[in-house]
Amino acid sequence: MFDGRIIRCAGVMVLTLSALFSLNGVTTSVQAAETLVLRRSQESESIDVADLKTLVGTETTPLNLEDLARILSAKERRQITNALQAKFNLNAVDVRNFLNTQVGDELATALARATPRADRVGVQAMKTALVLGANAPEGLSLISFIEAYPKPRLELNLDEAFEVVENFNGAFWQTQAFMAAIAPQLAPRRSQIDVPFDASQPGRATVQVLSLNLNDAERGREIPLDVYWSTEASPTKPLIVFSHGLGSVRTDMRYLAEHLASHGYVVVALEHPGSNGTHIRNALRLKAPLLEAEEFLNRPKDISFVLDELQTLNQNASSPLQGKLASDRVMVVGYSLGAATALSVAGAQLQLTELKQRCPGDILAFSLGETAQCFAEGLPEDRYQLRDSRIKAAIALSPTTSLIFGETGLSQVAVPTLIVAASADKTTPALTEQIIGFDKMPSPKWLVGIVGGTHLSVKDPSTTTDQAGQLDTLYTGGEVVGEQAVDVRNYVKAIALAMAAQLIDEASQYAIFLTPEYAQFASTKAFPIRLVTEIPPEAEAILQDFRQHQAQEPNSSL
Repeated sequence: MFDGRIIRCAGVMVLTLSALFSLNGVTTSVQAAETLVLRRSQESESIDVADLKTLVGTETTPLNLEDLARILSAKERRQITNALQAKFNLNAVDVRNFLNTQVGDELATALARATPRADRVGVQAMKTALVLGANAPEGLSLISFIEAYPKPRLELNLDEAFEVVENFNGAFWQTQAFMAAIAPQLAPRRSQIDVPFDASQPGRATVQVLSLNLNDAERGREIPLDVYWSTEASPTKPLIVFSHGLGSVRTDMRYLAEHLASHGYVVVALEHPGSNGTHIRNALRLKAPLLEAEEFLNRPKDISFVLDELQTLNQNASSPLQGKLASDRVMVVGYSLGAATALSVAGAQLQLTELKQRCPGDILAFSLGETAQCFAEGLPEDRYQLRDSRIKAAIALSPTTSLIFGETGLSQVAVPTLIVAASADKTTPALTEQIIGFDKMPSPKWLVGIVGGTHLSVKDPSTTTDQAGQLDTLYTGGEVVGEQAVDVRNYVKAIALAMAAQLIDEASQYAIFLTPEYAQFASTKAFPIRLVTEIPPEAEAILQDFRQHQAQEPNSSL
C-alpha cells in the first residue's frame, strides 16, 4: 500500500487538473478510459472510474477505496472530494486554442510526463482528453477528462506526478484561463483594421542623452538620471518619467525611452538609490535587508523631487533643456516594483493593515513579488497617500499590487492608467498582481494581457543577458527575452506612444493603438495579445472563483 505522501500527491494531482480549468464543433471520444492506475516503483493501485463517480455522486467512499481514504486527513479528503465535484462549462474550442499556445503545450507536456507516454503521442493524448472532456454534456471535470482519455486505462507515475505538482502554480494557470476569457470573440483580419501608421517605428528626431546627478539633501539621497531628448522636444508634449524595478538600473527600458524621445517627447529615467542594483549587491554583501521599509515612500518621493528639479532646470538659460520640459504635465512609466511606484504617484494609496497581518507568517508560498512587498511591513503607519498632482497618466508594466495597496488603495488612482500583464510571469503573477488590482481601479483604464510573455520580456535586451542558461524553476527562469521577445517590445512601444499622445492635441490619431482590434492586429503566434477596458463577465467569474478560494484559505497561493 502507498504511503501518505504518495496518496496526498495523487489528491493534489486531482486538484491540479481541476484548478487549471477555472478558465473559460468537437466530437466525443470513441474510446473512454475506465480505469485510473496509480504507479510507484513496483507497486500499483487501480481505481475504477465508476468508483470515482460513486464518490462524486454520493460522497460515500466505495469499499475498495477505503484503504486510500483512511490515510488522508479530513482536510485532504475534503479537498479531493471538492476537486472531483468541480465542473466547468467551457467552450471546447477555447480549450483547444489554449492548448495550441506555447503555454498550453507546456502544460500538456508536463502532464504527459506522469504517464508511460511522455512523447508527443502522450502529449497529444492529454490534449485530446482535455478538449473532449470540455465537450462532455456535464462540462469539464476530472471524471470527464479521464473518460475522454483515448485509452482504456490512464496510468500515472506518482513520482512524476509529484514533480509536476511541486512545480504547479495555481494562480499561474488561472491567469491562462483569464487570458482565454478576454480573447476577442471575433478575430479581425489585418486588412479590416485601419492603422494609420506603424507606432512601433522610431520617429524622425535624433535622440540625445543628458546624464545628471541630483542631490536631495533633505533626504540624503543622490539620484542619477538620464534625460532622453531631441531638438524637436517641446513643452506641448508631456514629460515622461521612468521608474525601474527592484535591484535594477535606469536603463531597464532604454529602448522605450529612445523610441518616445525620437517622437519628440522628453523622457527621464531615474535611479532609486535605495533599491537599485548597487544597493542590492551591497545588501547581499553585508547580509543586510534587501529593502528598507522607507523605500516604499522614498521611491515616489524621488519622482516628485526630480520633477521639482526639472522645473528649475527648465528655466535655466544655460541648459539645453530650457523651455522643453512640461514638468507639470507628466506621464509616469514603471516596471515591476517601479510600476507600483508609478501607481503610488498616480494616486494609489498604500494600505498596509492586511500586509502586516500576512507577512509575518510563512512567506515561502509567496511569489517573489509578494515577498518584496513584505518589506513595507516596517512602516509605522498603515496608510500613505503619495500622489503627485503633476502626474496625468500612468503605465504600469507587471506591477506589484496585491499587498501594498490593500483592498481599496487602487481605487484612488486618479489618472488614466494602462496595466500590462504577462501570462507567464512568475515573479509578479498576473492574476494576483495585476488583474485583480485592475478590477478595482477607476476608468479610464486599459489592461493588456501578453500571452506567453514573461516578467522580463518588456525589458531592454542589454539588461537581460544574464538570463542565458538560467535554471527554470517555480519562481525564476524560463524568461523570454532578447530577440525572442522583440514582438512584445514593439507592441509596448506602440501603446506607450499612444498613451503619451492622449495628453496632446493629436490624441485621436493614436486612439486606434489602445483598442482590442489593434491588440489582435499586433498579435503573433508566439504572443497573442489581449486588451480590455473592463473585465467581461466570463472573465469576472474566474476572479470570483479565485477570491472565494483565497477567502477559504487566505494563506494559500493556490
